[in-house]
Amino acid sequence: MKKLYSVLTISLLVLFLAACSSTSSNSNGKDKGTQSVLDKAREEGKIVVGFSGEKPYAYEDENGNLTGQSVEVAKAVFKELGIEEVEGVLTKFGSLIPGLQSGQFDVITAGMYITPERCEQVLFGEPEYSIGEALAVQKGNPLNLHSYEDIVNNPYVKVAIMNGAIEIDYLTSMGIDEDQFEIVQDIPSNITALESGRVDAITMTGPTLESALATANAKNIERVEDFTQPVIDGESIRGYGAAAFSTEDEELVAAYNEELAKIKESGELLDINSEFGFTEADMPGEMTTEQLCN
Repeated sequence: MKKLYSVLTISLLVLFLAACSSTSSNSNGKDKGTQSVLDKAREEGKIVVGFSGEKPYAYEDENGNLTGQSVEVAKAVFKELGIEEVEGVLTKFGSLIPGLQSGQFDVITAGMYITPERCEQVLFGEPEYSIGEALAVQKGNPLNLHSYEDIVNNPYVKVAIMNGAIEIDYLTSMGIDEDQFEIVQDIPSNITALESGRVDAITMTGPTLESALATANAKNIERVEDFTQPVIDGESIRGYGAAAFSTEDEELVAAYNEELAKIKESGELLDINSEFGFTEADMPGEMTTEQLCN
């Protein structure tokens, strides 16, 4: 009897462990063996997208509605996938990838450049735009800053950059001392740091800076109009932005890219981008995510 009891106990334990294994959650907070993110979103007619609050990519308009270049592109693509509702969640830029990895979002976008480092953490869709950098300084440009090289060559220059932004990598790779950085959490904090005199310059993408200065109506700040684009490893730097997905969501990425290619071909992507200050020169052209990740 004791032997039979032991056999039954072991059998039940094996069945219990097997059942637990079949329903265990993965690192992205989704259950293995359940429907994919794409199928779930189609069934519910809704997908959760994490956005960074950064004009012109994603922001709330005067009526409290979420809009922006990245928001409207995402809406257009997901609509073609049969997903009518994009539930947008505004968050800090530095929280986008951690939020995606933890399952807080299904997708993240808005000013997110494709870089080899980020490609190790997420799956990027194909590029949606390509843009250069910009610099703003105190009115009159008292330190005569016209390039990143000017900042590197003057160890007394202090520059504010948003946490997680690609500009940190650009300046670091060009040899700037990290003591010259003031890391801030969002775009308004950049403007405040410069206008208050805590820093001598701020840098971000061209469309973002233009929107930030217009919104802030800053009187003591000006954009450096003759700014020279940074050159790293012999190449002039341009950033390519795209939506990003969990590394386990290949099906969703493939479907997103298929519909994105269609609105590129039809001219709809350029129409959407143009509404937010982008020009044909800011389109991604033939550049691919594979090239950028490698």
